[in-house]
Amino acid sequence: MLKWILTLVVAIFLLGLVGPHLARFIRYGQLPGDLAFRRGGRTYYFPFASIILFSLLLWLVSRIL
Repeated sequence: MLKWILTLVVAIFLLGLVGPHLARFIRYGQLPGDLAFRRGGRTYYFPFASIILFSLLLWLVSRIL
């Protein structure tokens, strides 16, 4: 169980480092099906289509490995 926790922590750390740089190329949150609302001077994003796309991509990678 310790291996899984350590793997999860390392994965979250790497995604935190790489995520902002990949966002420029992938356009995360701007696919058709992603919703954005403005309320009270704040913008709220609900990236439904992006989450589904990334889930499918991760599933394919896990099946290949």
